[in-house]
Amino acid sequence: MTVWIAHPEGRALMGSLPPGTELEVYDGTDFPSDPAGVRFWVPPFLSSGSAVSRLSSLTGLDVVQLLSAGADAWVNAIPDGVTLCDAGGVHDSPTAEWAAAVILAAIRELPRFVLAQAEGRWDYGPTPELAGRRVLIVGAGSIGSALAARLDPFGVEIVRVARTARDGVHGTGELPELLPVADIVVILVPLTPETRGLVDAAFLARMRDGALLVNAARGPVVRTEDLYAELASGRLRAAVDVTDPEPLPPGHPLWSAPGLLLTPHVGGSVPGLLPRAYRLVGEQLRRYAAGDPLVNVVVNGY
Repeated sequence: MTVWIAHPEGRALMGSLPPGTELEVYDGTDFPSDPAGVRFWVPPFLSSGSAVSRLSSLTGLDVVQLLSAGADAWVNAIPDGVTLCDAGGVHDSPTAEWAAAVILAAIRELPRFVLAQAEGRWDYGPTPELAGRRVLIVGAGSIGSALAARLDPFGVEIVRVARTARDGVHGTGELPELLPVADIVVILVPLTPETRGLVDAAFLARMRDGALLVNAARGPVVRTEDLYAELASGRLRAAVDVTDPEPLPPGHPLWSAPGLLLTPHVGGSVPGLLPRAYRLVGEQLRRYAAGDPLVNVVVNGY
């Protein structure tokens, strides 16, 4: 069984491999062997475009195991008979850390003080506090749970939203009533046809004055022009790790948007990424070889 992985370090991180496994490293450039013989493929982290286009050459493929939690670039390209799996669980901790960090930074106005330090100004003044705020987490999956656990010690009220309501979780149909009473709205949904443009002018207009929008999902979940309009007016603030377009080109209005804290899609890019990701890959390979059901199978974009 020929298996392609994206990182040489992955070999030592996967644990024992099924007998007969031929492991090769394919970083997205030249094929290491005949692509028609590959059964299990692990593309590079955050790959899309050119990597997705290689699927047509992998005619014997059974499984694509992603290293990312989002599968939006792959969903509509996967051939019939090929199973697509995401890296659900791998990015819970770092993405939740990123969201908690930017929430604290934005609420306590740390960007203001960083700029003042660079200019040599003693910019004394009180700031708001996180305690007592209501945080609306839109996307009640494992990353949402990890974020809720990290925010709980700060004395906030957590309100969770998912596609379908369940015990302790509101449905998305309740967003019009929930948005006006939230101080912080965190977006953690996958990018699907239903969530593309979810955060539009109407969504943003329902948020209360001075609220903070945090996007740790995918750029196209938020309509860029609508977000910029709210930021330019000064009514809302935002912290985003993803943008549309991405990477954000030089000169784009978002670079200078007031009240915006922007990072370059680094939420999951931490030293622990590869060990966690390739432990999952190893587990999936052993399941596949044994004929056991795979985990994190993507169905309907999730």
